[in-house]
Amino acid sequence: MPQDPIQIETINQLRQFVSRTLCQRSDFEEGIFQITERKLTRGNKNCGIFFCLHGPRSVKLTAVWESDHNTILFYGATGERFQRSSLDQKLQFDAA
Repeated sequence: MPQDPIQIETINQLRQFVSRTLCQRSDFEEGIFQITERKLTRGNKNCGIFFCLHGPRSVKLTAVWESDHNTILFYGATGERFQRSSLDQKLQFDAA
């Protein structure tokens, strides 16, 4: 069942949404574990952000925001995709 588009207006709101979603997936308390991010590029153009939540016992949960499709793909500790969320408006990538 498709979800309604998520209303996110800034990169910081995107970070918070990704953190909350990844933490809820594994019942982690939000804000306890480190989340790293890397800008993704295609050629010389930014095309997204890769997020990685570093949980206990080397557990890693990830998410990828694709700026071209304006979607966020969420992946569990074993690499399975567990959620796809669409954003209702295009974010300014330069703010990242």
